[in-house]
Formats: sequence, C-alpha cells, structure tokens
Amino acid sequence: MACHLSASSSYTVVIIPLRTSLYSQEALRFYLWIKRMKDLEKEKDALWSGLEILEKGRLWYLQRLAENRALWCVESRNGSSIHHKRPAEAPSCLPTHIQRVNGSLGSIMSEPNVSSSPRLSDPLADSDLRWQNTVLTKKVSEKNRQISVLEMEKEFLLEELEDLQTC
Repeated sequence: MACHLSASSSYTVVIIPLRTSLYSQEALRFYLWIKRMKDLEKEKDALWSGLEILEKGRLWYLQRLAENRALWCVESRNGSSIHHKRPAEAPSCLPTHIQRVNGSLGSIMSEPNVSSSPRLSDPLADSDLRWQNTVLTKKVSEKNRQISVLEMEKEFLLEELEDLQTC
C-alpha cells in the first residue's frame, strides 16, 4: 500500500492486494485504517472551510470597527450626529444581526462534535432557531431574576407582617 499527497491536497491510496484472505484481521485493520483516513480527510476539509468563513468574518468585523472608529472621530470633532451619514442601513438592526452572528459562532464553537457529522440543512433556519433560543434563554433568565426578587420581597413582607402581628 502506498499513499502520497496530490496537488489537490487529497490523499490518493493505491491498494496492494493483501496476501491473506479478504476476511482476515489484516484486511479488517486495513479497511478500518482507510475508513479513518477518509474521515480525517472530511474533517480536515470541514475545518478548512470553517476557518475560511471565520477569516472572512474577522475581516468584516475589522472593517466595521474601522468604519465605526472613523465615524466616531468625525462625530466627536463636529459634534454632529452620524446617523445621516450612513447609507440606507438601519442602525438599530445592525447590532441585532451582529449579535445573531456572534451567537451562532459561539454555539458552533461550544458544540462537542461539530465536524464529525456536518448537517447540510438550511443554515439560515438553523441560525434563526439558535438566535431565537438565545433570546428566549435571556428572557427566561430575566424572568427568573425577577421572580427571585419578588420572592425575597415576599419573604421580607411576611417577616414584617409577622412582627406586626406579634406586637
């Protein structure tokens, strides 16, 4: 068996016939090794694609930061509002989109087996569901905090009522 790296960064495997039966331990080990190499190649390709997407995102973020810094400097020098200088882009929507992208990147990075079984479903629907989940989780956390505050107030009021009844 011989392997070499071709120009397209893929492995080419030349199979040398096994000296023993196709059902032997040696044949099984060889098959499992080939399967593992194929899985590693797929994982490598997925990681390179992800790295490419992240690099484009990083460049986009750097460009936006530079634009915002420039606009901030202009605004601070002139003391004027920057909203009229922006082209038809709604300033209130942009942070939402950035938060959605950040949420998607964070969830992708926190998933344990991202590259082992890539799903080819609709990425926008998946991203929207993740974003909705993030928003709902934040709302639930806020409601839980409010409930905790109300329970503490209730305890305090019950203690005051008990003190007033004992007097």
